[in-house]
Amino acid sequence: MLPGFSSYIGTFASEAIRNLNEIIMTENKMFCFQCQETAKGTGCTIKGVCGKEAETSKWQDLLLSVVRGVGTIQHTLGENASKEVADFLVDALFSTITNANFDDQSILNKVDTGIALKKQLLETALSKNITLPNYQEVHWGGEKSDYSEEGEREGVLRNENADLRSLKELTVLGLKGIAAYYDHATRLGETNEEIIAFMCKALATITAPDADKETLLGIVLETGKYGVDVMALLDKANTEAYGTPELTKVNIGVGKKPGILISGHDLKDIEDLLIQTEGTGIDVYTHGEMLPAHYYPQLKKYKHLVGNYGNAWWKQKEEFASFNGPIVFTTNCIVPPAKNANYAERVFTTNSTGFPGWKHIATGEDGKKDFSEVIALAKTCKAPQEIETGEIVGGFAHAQVFALADQVVEAVKSGAIRKFVVMSGCDGRMKSRNYYEEFAKALPKDVVILTSGCAKYRYNKLNLGDINGIPRVLDAGQCNDSYSWAVVAFKLKEIFGANDINDLPIFFNIAWYEQKAVIVLLALLHLGVKNIHIGPTLPAFVSEGVLQVLVDNFGLAGNSTVEEDIQKYIL
Repeated sequence: MLPGFSSYIGTFASEAIRNLNEIIMTENKMFCFQCQETAKGTGCTIKGVCGKEAETSKWQDLLLSVVRGVGTIQHTLGENASKEVADFLVDALFSTITNANFDDQSILNKVDTGIALKKQLLETALSKNITLPNYQEVHWGGEKSDYSEEGEREGVLRNENADLRSLKELTVLGLKGIAAYYDHATRLGETNEEIIAFMCKALATITAPDADKETLLGIVLETGKYGVDVMALLDKANTEAYGTPELTKVNIGVGKKPGILISGHDLKDIEDLLIQTEGTGIDVYTHGEMLPAHYYPQLKKYKHLVGNYGNAWWKQKEEFASFNGPIVFTTNCIVPPAKNANYAERVFTTNSTGFPGWKHIATGEDGKKDFSEVIALAKTCKAPQEIETGEIVGGFAHAQVFALADQVVEAVKSGAIRKFVVMSGCDGRMKSRNYYEEFAKALPKDVVILTSGCAKYRYNKLNLGDINGIPRVLDAGQCNDSYSWAVVAFKLKEIFGANDINDLPIFFNIAWYEQKAVIVLLALLHLGVKNIHIGPTLPAFVSEGVLQVLVDNFGLAGNSTVEEDIQKYIL
């Protein structure tokens, strides 16, 4: 166990377990503990901190029950899933990610789709005399109205054993992350039957009520393997469609024309939007994790892609108000607006996202979206209000870093670069997130930060300088581009002739918020990366027993103070 971490487990996990036991014994409107900001560090029971209503949480639990049933039957059939089944599983899992879909009707429509698919799969099994497991999730095929008292336990707390519950939830949350990345890849024409087959296998495993701890731990680690595969698939899809990301300076000011702000992660959507807005007099701005669109040659060629507006997702209420034009959400990271928000009537959603009252733009039969309504609205709006000026630099995915390999290797050998710190992951609202900004500021001048995801907004606008022309903050892109740092690490292992990736001067200090960060963590564990620090708090869905396994086998740890962590792991 890492020094001092046993006391962390004692104070954090034991208290969390006590609180969770109290929750199990009391009657609550909902239970959700899948994000880092979950109430009291144990679980939201009245309304989600994210803004999710208890009723929405119930329907999402029902949808996940249907997902488990469809996946279990598909796995038992022992054949490749149809496109309809694959699309349903991916969309349903993606839509239950934190901050993705708050629209009850949208969730219930997905339930209907799943029930219909389950009935078809049941008929197929019957016609082939295939015996199916006798689980409620498999054989329940009723209507939504049948979801009564029996269904109230469909959520997380249906598993009474803390460690078994933890391993099952860790798997399903990892599957949500896989689904998100797979969804983006399929929109660019990349699919992989093995990934879908694993998702079904994993769903079948966590659905089995008699699955033991060893079996469930094995499926958790295997989830990490497919996390690597899906991120590699998405990396291939993005680069083949839009070129290799390259070093790019991105404007953070505004122009004088009306604008459309596009948020989320889906690059196909921003391509469609850029094509349709070309020559219209409308500027397009990225927001949040859409920032890396500027790094791709085939997207940055559009001159009306003028810059990035704002910061990480959690600041959107004030930033959307000042933007003045329409906003398009392509994926999760929605913060429900205040009732009197001046932008609520100009927000649109796509793909697996949804919010009551917001217009949803569906994908056409040609695989594209029609943004004409968004464009028409933009023409009636004022130009964005300027909230900052200047530039930020990014585009350091693995290919760009390899292009700088000689400089990097020389800087390491000469001692100009002492260490690399991977500070990928998510940003969030908690004051404890200030740790990451202060950590970046406190790092010695000979340390380089490797980042991806929206965690970068804590330090990508600081003037941290460079080392022999190499910027001290290298941004690979979106959260899925954390894959780039694994690729870079293995390349450095080869160059320096290291016996193990953990012998390299790289420290992993990861910020997490939701399920895509979970799959990134599991992927890193699968690749053999040890001594990863995650924060600002450890996940509530990791039980004391499972946490001990991760500590003992992988050296997983939580953050301490900036000063202590710098002293221990950098100096």
